[in-house]
Amino acid sequence: MGKTVAYVMLILLGGALLLLGALRLWDERANRVEWARLAATQPADPARFDPAMVADLPEPARRFFTFAIAPGTPLLTVAEIEMEGEFSLGTRENPNYMPMKARQILAAPSGFVWKLRIPGLVPVTGSDSGRWTRFRILGLIPVARMGGDSNHGRAAFGRYVGEAVFWTPAAVLPGPGVEWEAVDADTARVTITHNGLSQAVDLTVDAEGRPVVVSFLRWSDANPEKQHRLQPFGGPLSDFREVQGFRIPFTVDAGNHFGTDDYFPFFRARVTEVRFTAPGS
Repeated sequence: MGKTVAYVMLILLGGALLLLGALRLWDERANRVEWARLAATQPADPARFDPAMVADLPEPARRFFTFAIAPGTPLLTVAEIEMEGEFSLGTRENPNYMPMKARQILAAPSGFVWKLRIPGLVPVTGSDSGRWTRFRILGLIPVARMGGDSNHGRAAFGRYVGEAVFWTPAAVLPGPGVEWEAVDADTARVTITHNGLSQAVDLTVDAEGRPVVVSFLRWSDANPEKQHRLQPFGGPLSDFREVQGFRIPFTVDAGNHFGTDDYFPFFRARVTEVRFTAPGS
């Protein structure tokens, strides 16, 4: 009897591992398909930046673009980003930062994929995108699996629009679905509208046009009530470097409740490489 139970348990365990393995392969395929879809949105024959394109914008927005994009730069809007840093799954009082490494494709307003790895005794891996959030421990066991609803889509849209402002500035040049307005002498607000979603992002620049702070109201349930609502999000930007004619920050901190006493940066990233690749490369 005991051997029969043991055999049954082994069969059930083996079946569970096979299902978890199949789920992981399915997720990895979804990552590849979405990554390829977003990469294909890169302009095949992009225009080149001319400061005249932004001459009519509010002064802080014009200052930002003339800092961020060198004249004559091909206006590539899709970036692949490698990063490392710290990620917190804790609270402001006990952040419990863990080292992370991640790869991302950013293709606003179409979407993004962020592939994360947190090493350790119980490693965490997975991905976040405009369509899903999927993370697992030990490479197999799901610990977060959500997406496919309006709350997730709206929250994700806020994230990748906010990141596009400083990592892919060509994607937020004025045009259809992109409007800029002045907030004050050093802050401009861009509003991106796409597929029924709209997100406003405030960008504060220094005297030379460096975007030193990004902030916006993000749709989120990161609050004690766990209810989705608009709440402050953002953080500081620093360590600007030139990549293919773009000047972008290589150090980014971000967190919920930015500008309030409840803020803490759960995301502290240091970019190690950025590529604006041509379609098909």
